[in-house]
Amino acid sequence: MNFTTAVKTVVYKYARFEGRASRSEYWYWVLALVITSIVLSMIEGAIIAPSIGFEPFDPQAGQPLQLLMLLVVFLPSLAVSVRRLHDGGRSGWWIFIQLVPFIGSLILLWWYIRPGDESDNNFGPSPTFSG
Repeated sequence: MNFTTAVKTVVYKYARFEGRASRSEYWYWVLALVITSIVLSMIEGAIIAPSIGFEPFDPQAGQPLQLLMLLVVFLPSLAVSVRRLHDGGRSGWWIFIQLVPFIGSLILLWWYIRPGDESDNNFGPSPTFSG
């Protein structure tokens, strides 16, 4: 799965928690979020901050575009994370393991990195494009 297809798939499945997501779908989505965040930070620092009376890149200016992005991508990010867990045969409820300080996030990261089940599992058929 390429970058564009992965991002389109996540957006198309905006709040769909059933099914599975390949590694490439998940990690391309994360890459898209990082790139978008960097671009928005530059726009906020160079354009938004001076237009509201702050020095360019002044941390006191706030980050309204980042907040808007967070609100828009929260549900699809959560959904693709749950589908990624499904690809490894785990329930989406395992997402709450990240509430365990430090070790929970590491376990979740390990599960996201590992390849999913090659065959069908309880959560659906193997993604068309294996990751």
